[in-house]
Amino acid sequence: MSVSTPTSETAEAPHRAGFACFVGRPNAGKSTLTNALVGKKVAITSNRPQTTRHTVRGIVHRPDAQLILVDTPGLHKPRTLLGERLNDVVRTTWAEVDVIGFCLPADQKLGPGDRFIAKELAAIKKTPKVAVVTKTDLVDSKTLAEQLIAIDRLAEELGFAWAEIVPVSAVGDTQVGLLADLLVPLLPVSPPLYPEGDLTDEPEQVMVAELIREAALEGVRDELPHSIAVVVEEMLPRTDRPADRPLVDIHANVYIERPSQKGIIIGPKGSRLKEVGTKSRKHIEALLGTPVYLDLHVKVAKDWQRDPKQLRKLGF
Repeated sequence: MSVSTPTSETAEAPHRAGFACFVGRPNAGKSTLTNALVGKKVAITSNRPQTTRHTVRGIVHRPDAQLILVDTPGLHKPRTLLGERLNDVVRTTWAEVDVIGFCLPADQKLGPGDRFIAKELAAIKKTPKVAVVTKTDLVDSKTLAEQLIAIDRLAEELGFAWAEIVPVSAVGDTQVGLLADLLVPLLPVSPPLYPEGDLTDEPEQVMVAELIREAALEGVRDELPHSIAVVVEEMLPRTDRPADRPLVDIHANVYIERPSQKGIIIGPKGSRLKEVGTKSRKHIEALLGTPVYLDLHVKVAKDWQRDPKQLRKLGF
């Protein structure tokens, strides 16, 4: 009978790789957390609910693991066809990931929206669920302790247990690394699923459209409801440039639902649209690592959130 002695290779923990998704009611800090973990801007963030429309994956590369983050839209009571489609995307994603992180802001008491999501989570038996208490930089320790107890009780009431409860602040970079450390053991043993260096598997054009949309939302905080969509029509390197001075030409359309909204987006003498262009161009250049010429046009797609044909055209 031979006894094998552990070599340094077998003694090391096996490499893990898998998918995690953050869920939570709109504006619970999911996208900000994704960006903090990946260390680069991949998911768009805004202080308006329902900002994330695409499944943006952020990829966290570590020596011992690869954590692939799937950022789903917030689950909410749907009022439009777009809303229903977004909810379907969420449920499909939950069924396919290895671990679910439920984001609950520390500065807001648990509400009906949180219970609605927790109830849905309770129905998913096999997938481990981690409660991520976000925005801890906004509260004192007493409020945080009360929130942690309330979150623990919520799972108890619904008949399941959290794999972990982790308080974090993505903005203050507090315990973000610890969250990754706790998510990794819940992933399956697997070699890396993406090449080293990849931060997301979203096509660049989709990410560029999202960055433009984020800048457009910032400018019109309360005047426009969620009726902005962006489509990048063309993204090409300019041919007559020397190799050491490249330039990418991007032509994009910003769609709104009604002609009356056009003036809001464009602003007096085009000032607001110019601001959207300047702001988004900075982020796009950081993403692509090259200077960009950005050409923006505002177009009306009447009631696009309710029209299946328009939704398809705008990529939903």
